Amino acid sequence: MMLKAIIDADILRETIEAIAALVSECRLHIENDGFSMLAVDTANVAMVKAVLQKTAFQSYEAESCEIGVDITKLRNILGTPGKTDQVKIELDETRHKLELSFMGYKYSVALLDTNTIRKEPNEPNIELPAKIIVPGMELNNAIKASMLISDKIALGVDTQEKNGPFFFMHADGDTDQINKTFGPTEVQFVNPVDSRSLFSIDYLKDMGKIFGKSASVEVHLGTDHPVKFIFDMSNGNAHFIYLLAPRIEAD
Repeated sequence: MMLKAIIDADILRETIEAIAALVSECRLHIENDGFSMLAVDTANVAMVKAVLQKTAFQSYEAESCEIGVDITKLRNILGTPGKTDQVKIELDETRHKLELSFMGYKYSVALLDTNTIRKEPNEPNIELPAKIIVPGMELNNAIKASMLISDKIALGVDTQEKNGPFFFMHADGDTDQINKTFGPTEVQFVNPVDSRSLFSIDYLKDMGKIFGKSASVEVHLGTDHPVKFIFDMSNGNAHFIYLLAPRIEAD
């Protein structure tokens, strides 16, 4: 079990923050072509998949292995280095620790026992007919605006308008409501299909902070189905998928 790598702090920090938006620990797969992980949150409502490619690193040597990592602890540690700093990563197999070195600091972080971490899910093969590509910052802004009104938000596509399809985000509160629409000049409709599902803003607000760092987000939707968000960061070297289960509206 071997890992020796150097990576820009900003790239590693963005990757860890994207994972930390949904889970606090995970099984990290180290391969000769990079890192990957797949995990669901403790409530089985949301899933995150992340791939950090070898090309994201300044240097990279690794043997295939699986380790258990405390994502929350890593996120806190990576709050220290600046954007231009580099992080050296090594596995200390004898002490069962992950070592992170930067700015003269050297952190030795205990690995988690993978037997104590919940089993990885099977990645769902769900047919979600509507596909839209939305600017990441616009998606985050609409989520933040909806948080002021409600704890849930409907996402969907309406193809019935004469001016073309639009992607909508609608939130109803006890007395107030907010509606944000995106037309063909604002988002890219890869496959415009009528769809609508309701989701918890508690999850979306954490995802939205990550969306805001990505140039664009693929949104895959159905009716009363999960939503899938696919996006890249770090010049395409880091790839992510979020899957969020819907809230079912009472009749």
